[in-house]
Amino acid sequence: METPILKKKYTELVIPELKKKFNFKNIHTVPSIKKVVINSGYSASVDKNHIAYVSDEIAKIAGQHPVTTKAKLSISNFKLREGQSIGCKVTLRGNAMYDFLARLIHIALPCIRDFRGVPAKLDGQGNYTLGIADHSIFPEVSAEGNTATIGMDISINTSAETDEVGKELLSLMGIPFRKSSSEQNDAESSDSAEKTEEAPVEA
Repeated sequence: METPILKKKYTELVIPELKKKFNFKNIHTVPSIKKVVINSGYSASVDKNHIAYVSDEIAKIAGQHPVTTKAKLSISNFKLREGQSIGCKVTLRGNAMYDFLARLIHIALPCIRDFRGVPAKLDGQGNYTLGIADHSIFPEVSAEGNTATIGMDISINTSAETDEVGKELLSLMGIPFRKSSSEQNDAESSDSAEKTEEAPVEA
């Protein structure tokens, strides 16, 4: 079986870069992505057809059949009963995880209109969760058969101990984090300086 492109990138590029930047002495201490969890919730009042539809669409995107999540408590204000279906989720590891991330980074995210990067906020422990409002950005989904737009959360769990290391890991893997205003200004200043240096000098 061919090695996934992102797994190869992690081994050949990411590990050396992280060792150099954060002074990791042992390759086994270099953080990695452990798993990706895709979760999609829906109202407790939806019918069985919608539940089946969401499950089928998530299965297409993940390449793996999801499990149904059920309510643990009954909440009368939300007309929610214990044990009632409220969503589905799928956990990806290994090659399936790398294949999904490659499709997310290189195909799905660039399909978002006016895309300028994803929010750069991690959870404080090196993990990252991205919200997707419309599942049709994924190439596995057929626009013709869509009966409803599905939203989802994509949680990327890493072995990094801090947000700084976790963000650097994900950035090197290709997650297109949105630049802050200061970073954007620095980049523009750098580009301007390079153009000035390259400009021909008139006699």
